[in-house]
Amino acid sequence: MGRVVEGSADFRFSSQFSVLDMPPGLEGRFMAPQYFERDDLAERQSRIASLVSGQIIPRLMNLHRSVAASAGSYDEHPTEHEIAELSHLVLSSDPQAASAYIVALRDRGLAMDTLFVELLEPAARHLGEMWERDECDFIDVTLGVGRLQKLLAVFNCTHDLPAFNEKRSVLMLTVAGEQHGFGISMVEKFLEAGGWQVVSETEATPEVLAQRVRGRWFAAAGMTLSDTDNLDKVRAAISAIRSNSANPAIGVMVGGPVFNADPSLVADVGADGTAATAPTAVLMAQKLFDLGIRNTGIAAG
Repeated sequence: MGRVVEGSADFRFSSQFSVLDMPPGLEGRFMAPQYFERDDLAERQSRIASLVSGQIIPRLMNLHRSVAASAGSYDEHPTEHEIAELSHLVLSSDPQAASAYIVALRDRGLAMDTLFVELLEPAARHLGEMWERDECDFIDVTLGVGRLQKLLAVFNCTHDLPAFNEKRSVLMLTVAGEQHGFGISMVEKFLEAGGWQVVSETEATPEVLAQRVRGRWFAAAGMTLSDTDNLDKVRAAISAIRSNSANPAIGVMVGGPVFNADPSLVADVGADGTAATAPTAVLMAQKLFDLGIRNTGIAAG
């Protein structure tokens, strides 16, 4: 886990970071046009910002205290002030402010995994839980997760890559015998709302997957699993994807009851990460895309 720059624990947001040279329409890259171009966009963002302030920030604070206490040092984690500040900025009327704050945290030395685990992923998860409790609707969650995706891409400097939109493509699949169809269809719905191009394969065999990933560049592949009897099929599917992918840095995410019950199986089947909810799966896909670009230097053109 990355260390922060010494003496930076009391970092505060400053207006000097509020004017970044962000491409026009950047916000709209991370959600489908029918959501970003709504007439009630400002009203919805204001409502979600209120929910963030009242419900999500207190939960993030509790997570922060727990993680920092177990690590034995606050220096490796966002401070409580930073969590509150960024959470407010995530859905403010000024999208540049949140981007600037993210860049400042990155330049301070904050590790991407720390940002993801302690702030962005929990925020997406809490938005999903609020949706499940009917405290906000699908469009509200889409707007919030879209902003979180953008912040992650800005943090990792992948937001301005050539052909960015074309490369945000994900293959979602089920292996033969898998019955968790509703779960994967919900993930696909959130991914499409989040601006991703989604290709679906049901009852996919390794041979079909090999052909599919050879013929098209995918940033990530995802699958859900509800029965441990199909673990070997998932392993074979992931192996076929990695061995044949036109994108040598393709990321693989898994989800569903099996991995929720035993997260150690994520690495066991050869996946890169897991997501417990549909909104967090969208953010995980963006993370895997960013890691693939950052770790290999592959141009997205």
